[in-house]
Amino acid sequence: MSKAAELAALIGGQSSLAMPNMIINGDCRVAQRGTSTASITGNTNFVVDRWAFNPSGHGTWTLSQNSSTGLSEFETSVKMLCTTGGGSPAASDYVLMYYNIEGYDTQILKMGTSDAERFTVSFYVKSNKTGTGIVEAQTTSGGASVEYSRSFTISQANTWEKKSVTIIANTSLAQDSANKTTSTGLSLYFILDSGTNQTTGTLPTTWADQTFVNRWAGHDLAIGRNADDYMELTGLQIDVGDVAQPFKYETFAENLARCQRYFYLFGRFQMSGYQSGTTSAIGTIYTPVRMRADPSVSFSVYSGYSDNTTSISTQGEAHTNRTMTGQTAERKPGTAIEFTIQCSGGFGGSDNRPLNLFNFFGDFLFDAEL
Repeated sequence: MSKAAELAALIGGQSSLAMPNMIINGDCRVAQRGTSTASITGNTNFVVDRWAFNPSGHGTWTLSQNSSTGLSEFETSVKMLCTTGGGSPAASDYVLMYYNIEGYDTQILKMGTSDAERFTVSFYVKSNKTGTGIVEAQTTSGGASVEYSRSFTISQANTWEKKSVTIIANTSLAQDSANKTTSTGLSLYFILDSGTNQTTGTLPTTWADQTFVNRWAGHDLAIGRNADDYMELTGLQIDVGDVAQPFKYETFAENLARCQRYFYLFGRFQMSGYQSGTTSAIGTIYTPVRMRADPSVSFSVYSGYSDNTTSISTQGEAHTNRTMTGQTAERKPGTAIEFTIQCSGGFGGSDNRPLNLFNFFGDFLFDAEL
């Protein structure tokens, strides 16, 4: 490397060191939803926050947070374990872990401009398989997916190895404006296995419109064809430039707060509010940080309690257990969220009466994931 190139790398490295890791929860410490989910066969399964898993049509899986990796740098990882092998995949089948980055956080890459930035994805990987893996970077341009893929090699089975791949600058394919704010600005895909529809072409050498046969050409890890196949990942980071920098550690509180922009678990609480009509209770709750978008809401009942139950006290009355028929949430200024719970049976009385809602039956899950 020339002196000029060394200087450029150093300057780029210092700039990258000054910015937070674009990948939130890269050390896999936060797992708000729990530490394991079994019998997975389809898309969008989260255990470790921000990391989603999709075994599309191929095998049955357990997704878990491993809290004893054996690495000195990282105690936790995300593990994808095949429990029922899928055999040789059908042409359209695939298995992948993916991570979506909010558009606001990708603007530093200046995609689609003449001064777009190269960036380096680094990570630790472990598997019972050896061979060629693929990391794919993807965004949209003109409403269509555009991408660039790089290969890496797992050399030793059942051994942690550190890898890095550099994604070339996207200087020609303008990133859609909708993908520069709160939508997905960039997706990363880590491929475990794939059918022939995505592997029989030639790996792209530039950012290009998505061509299925080229996406993961050369991939041969074949993780998921047999029971007990697995892949683990941790220590994931994006650095602007060609150099993988030392991992940017955060406190657990900082890491959790960044995750809570996308998912927040709201457990036992009391909420003051009012009734709307005779079947809806409306109040305001406050999340630790402003969520990315109006979250969807689901309910996870505690063991030993009845599902979809809450307890509401209208003005001057004792609280009564009621069956919930739905929940919605809408962001208000700051971290406030207007929370509405619909109930069967009705409250009686007049519209807009004050009420108190008591939740001790389960967790409300607020989801604003990409």
